[in-house]
Amino acid sequence: MLKGIAIGNLGSDPELRYSAGGTPLLRFNMASNSRVKDQDGEYRDRTEWVRVTVFGNRAESLSQYLKKGLRVYVDGKLETRPWTDQGGQVRAGLEILANEVQVLTPREEDQPSQAQPQQEQRRQAPAQQRQPVPAGSRPRPQPPETFDPDDSDLPF
Repeated sequence: MLKGIAIGNLGSDPELRYSAGGTPLLRFNMASNSRVKDQDGEYRDRTEWVRVTVFGNRAESLSQYLKKGLRVYVDGKLETRPWTDQGGQVRAGLEILANEVQVLTPREEDQPSQAQPQQEQRRQAPAQQRQPVPAGSRPRPQPPETFDPDDSDLPF
């Protein structure tokens, strides 16, 4: 088995389909950017595209959260998939059959319209509410009243 791990941004909104047997199937393309030095010694940006497929219940749940531009971590099995281009030639490409997909984009970046009011509320909160409670002022937990250190019912 070949294992593939990728971190990148979704190039488009994912597409949820169902197989003939009714199995949910989520597909999306993700781009991973890197900077490489060319023969002239200049740095150039390079983008690699990877196709990702997710099966089952995970596909349905991820379809509700994933959208174009989100940064994700994908871990899964690498598999070669043939496809036909516009000229009718059969080509092949690598695809990750994902076991794990994690969204890496923080929620504030994902949904700025909802995050900004929350941030404003935090900024406007009184200073006393944001200060940590000193460790000495916290009540210490007390052992239960029925605790008997000489209890003979202990299993050891």
